[in-house]
Amino acid sequence: MHGFLASSIGVTCAAALALPLTPPAAAAVPPPAPAAAPAASAEASVSGSTRSLPLRPLARDRAAGPAEQGVTRRDVPPFSLVGVVWDDPDSALHGSAQVRVRDTGTGAWSDWQDLDTHNADHGADPGTTERGSDRVRGATAPLWVGDSDGVELRVRADDDDPWWGLPEGLRLELVDPGLGATREEEAAATGQATPEPATYAQAKPHIGPRPGIVTRRGWGADEGLREKGFKYTKKVKAAFVHHSATGNNYTCAQAPSVIRGIYRYHVRSMGWRDIGYNFLVDKCGKIYEGRAGGVAKPVLGAHTLGFNSDSMGIAVLGTYSTKKPSAKAVKGVARLAAWKLGLYGMNPRGKTYLKSGGGNLYRKGKNVRLNVISGHRDGFNTSCPGAQLYKKLGTARSTAAKYQGR
Repeated sequence: MHGFLASSIGVTCAAALALPLTPPAAAAVPPPAPAAAPAASAEASVSGSTRSLPLRPLARDRAAGPAEQGVTRRDVPPFSLVGVVWDDPDSALHGSAQVRVRDTGTGAWSDWQDLDTHNADHGADPGTTERGSDRVRGATAPLWVGDSDGVELRVRADDDDPWWGLPEGLRLELVDPGLGATREEEAAATGQATPEPATYAQAKPHIGPRPGIVTRRGWGADEGLREKGFKYTKKVKAAFVHHSATGNNYTCAQAPSVIRGIYRYHVRSMGWRDIGYNFLVDKCGKIYEGRAGGVAKPVLGAHTLGFNSDSMGIAVLGTYSTKKPSAKAVKGVARLAAWKLGLYGMNPRGKTYLKSGGGNLYRKGKNVRLNVISGHRDGFNTSCPGAQLYKKLGTARSTAAKYQGR
């Protein structure tokens, strides 16, 4: 717990910055190391795979500087999303994690890209069955890097931390989201608009029309990955808005692949029962079903540590610490919130009370007054959903209220 508490101040939800995948032409890049034999498990299937590589010491002598572990440059089977995990979910990684990858199409190596090392603000609430599972691991936020077949990683402890500050069991996760082609993905790739189900008239006052939602089947979820059965909370009194922090170098046609990668990382790498978010929204404003159990039902997610009960989590795909979210993405959040919150009689412009399940801002059991549409940072000390997306929550609230006819 020491690591968790020490990292709670100034935690970032996921500020991983995706740098350009292709370095300047004049940059000198050493030749890649010979291909290495698989260092860990690879679950090969048409729906994707996860390859786990243990980290090795890069600086063995403490006098040479802070502890450093990593994976030396090597050829690997294709992957598109990366992250680092470790054994204890309550331990923090006090330091930096950087990765560079080789583009499958061009053969060019990227610059070093940062992984967000503070990801403890996501997950199931303390004391729950999901949180207590022995499969749950600590982890960085995942980073979308696109089609890649080479990787190099370095993880370095903070200068003011002793060499033993790095958590135990560090492993690099290379996620191939699989093909999972869907009608929606194929239509997006050819520039066609995705057909939306017809909206319906308001069943009662102040329920926004149901927006088009790409189902789990639509984005190609492998239902064999998640735990069987569903978990529900009593109602949906609030929506917490997040950014996925997977970077902004994705096209809307790739959004289903990004979601499949996050899903596999949450379940296979981090040990959660399913993807943590209830819904996801891409930069084009398209809405996707997240955690299984029914889009209209109060599905219990693992998105805002301490406030998963009686709430839903909406993640906008991308990193919005410095980059502004698209108007379409903000509108997508508003359309979704107007409908789903309306089903439970909630005013998007209003306030509500949620009971804390424990976290770094509020003690367990405290009733906390929050906006019905809140940012992740309102329930946990984090920069999520990024400063630029957080600034747009007022717009999302007012727009959602209009959709509800308020």
